[in-house]
Amino acid sequence: MAAVGHLPELVTAELPAAVALRHRLHADPRLSGDEDDTADAVCAAIGLPGTRVADTGRVLRIGPATGPAVVLRAELDGLPLREQSGMPWASTTDVMHACGHDVHCAAVVAVARAAMQVELPHAVVVLLQPREEKAPVGAPDVLADPGFTAHDVRAVIGAHVQPVLPRGAVGTSVGAVNASADELEIVVTGPGGHGAYPHRTADPVLAMAQIVVALHHLVGRRVDPLEAAVLTVGEVHAGTAPNIIPMRATARGTLRAMTAADRDTLRRAARDVVAHTAAAYGCSGELTVVDGEPALVNDPELTRAAAAHLPGLALTPAAFRSCGADDFAHYSTAAPSVMLFVGTGDGTPGAPGLHHPMFVPPDEVVGDSARAYLAGMLGAFDVL
Repeated sequence: MAAVGHLPELVTAELPAAVALRHRLHADPRLSGDEDDTADAVCAAIGLPGTRVADTGRVLRIGPATGPAVVLRAELDGLPLREQSGMPWASTTDVMHACGHDVHCAAVVAVARAAMQVELPHAVVVLLQPREEKAPVGAPDVLADPGFTAHDVRAVIGAHVQPVLPRGAVGTSVGAVNASADELEIVVTGPGGHGAYPHRTADPVLAMAQIVVALHHLVGRRVDPLEAAVLTVGEVHAGTAPNIIPMRATARGTLRAMTAADRDTLRRAARDVVAHTAAAYGCSGELTVVDGEPALVNDPELTRAAAAHLPGLALTPAAFRSCGADDFAHYSTAAPSVMLFVGTGDGTPGAPGLHHPMFVPPDEVVGDSARAYLAGMLGAFDVL
């Protein structure tokens, strides 16, 4: 078998087949929880049977049968979206790989097939993860599955396409690179009444309006300006007629933070704002926080080790950080992990981004992503 040093050229040799696989996956995507066909196709492309995990996920071990393992994670699911790209291999159903998961799977296949041709110092576990796009997300179930925990996992490597970065760039940072993500559910209630006599009742709509405004001020006054956090109310519902003051108003939003401390602070402050603002307008207000992903924190040693295998990889916060969320964050709480962001941007203003019906990264990004996964894997070997 070849030496590990030959992996870059072996990965390059696997790219044409990986691109062809990418086209097949992109043309025939599956929704969260229905990924068996996709998982089977990826396992077949690697040429190894997979062990089922987290229902529709798979793990495949390459190299030593025992001892430490480095995990390469790729997501299986598409989005409930009708593609508008016009590509010859576009999806023709109401499901689309609009977040690049087809690219990730194809890139992992290239690395896995190359890894099967060398004498690995440590095992490589390919993780084909289900349900990244829809709650309940798949990562916690993977971490609890004996099919995954049976491996002595010492590092987890992730890669994700990112249109904010230019094509050909790979960026990441030490520390938090994605935010925690919690869902806020707000209910305001009051006695309701006639719209012509507001003085005889209390108005949940007015109270909710003030709550939404107050919530949007929290980050600016509770979080260090040098840190990142965001609170967005994206859904508000109330009333059935223009001349009726309703008895109930509801709203939903998202709360993102890069640190656990800011996450806790904002959750407490949001509860106070809802309860006390509603009370000030004669109503009752209740906030329910639905726990989401923690912040995604890149391990410093592993991130720097990966950088050594990708010359020019930026390690400063300016490289790429966002208040987006990814359930890869759960792996970062369980083992040293690194997420590498692979640029797809071409500099076109207003170009389609993630989750857009016209977002289709060029095939060359399969190779860029494979090299990012390989850099993380080799960096993990160095650390081990």
